[in-house]
Amino acid sequence: MINILNKMVKKVLFILIILIIGRSGYCQKNIPGNSLFTEILSEYVKNGLVDYKNLKNDSRLNEYIDQLSKTDPNDFKNIDDIKAFWINVYNAYTLKFIIEEYPVESINDLHWGGLYLGTVLGTTVWDDDKIVINEMNLSLNNVEHDTLRKAIGDERVHFALVCASISCPNLRNEAYEGFKLDEQLDEEARKFFNDSTKNRFDQKSKTAYLSKILDWYDDDFGNNRREILEYVVRHLREDLAKEIIANIDEWQIDYFDYNWNLNDSNLESQN
Repeated sequence: MINILNKMVKKVLFILIILIIGRSGYCQKNIPGNSLFTEILSEYVKNGLVDYKNLKNDSRLNEYIDQLSKTDPNDFKNIDDIKAFWINVYNAYTLKFIIEEYPVESINDLHWGGLYLGTVLGTTVWDDDKIVINEMNLSLNNVEHDTLRKAIGDERVHFALVCASISCPNLRNEAYEGFKLDEQLDEEARKFFNDSTKNRFDQKSKTAYLSKILDWYDDDFGNNRREILEYVVRHLREDLAKEIIANIDEWQIDYFDYNWNLNDSNLESQN
């Protein structure tokens, strides 16, 4: 128990140090770029789907992950560089975990006990601290929830982090970069909310059928139905946004079921 508590304390301190230095304008050292990850993504990601079959045989992903592992996040100069780094960590390691077990039908096949039991017991792939960054062991949950959501705080990361599933936002076919991160995140948010397979708006019934992501993490988008809708319309085409805002008290929200099928370009059917 003491060892577990020590690990938790170290992780919290690690995340706090990253946040403090990131906001202080610390002088950036010679940190490797993300061109290798962009090469990988541009080759194996098409329309958000991943060619896991061929990626599995490409050693460059392990090379990039080795580069990430040797990086000290405290060396980044600003918060956008830190944010981009952790998004890339999450996506790169998710790809790694999938191809290590590929072929699989779903990321849920990687959990001990399946999705529901694994979530209760803390034995999902998201709980496993197999990520190594600057000699610190972390999990995907540490990266997403402790660092990006809580310590840094930017709800747009939900549209950049990809859990290898059909209902996830599409995986971008380039790495995230601090110098253009706002542009990248805004673009992914627009794509996500205007993709009718993930979010659909029925003007006749005045019902917004939203991704389950906005249900699971509703506090990140608003405190009630109206605030969530006001957030969503910021990313919709102008005519639809105006119609929803003009009649916002009449609009209701329903949530799509989540499709956990692997976002695999080699599968014949994604339904």
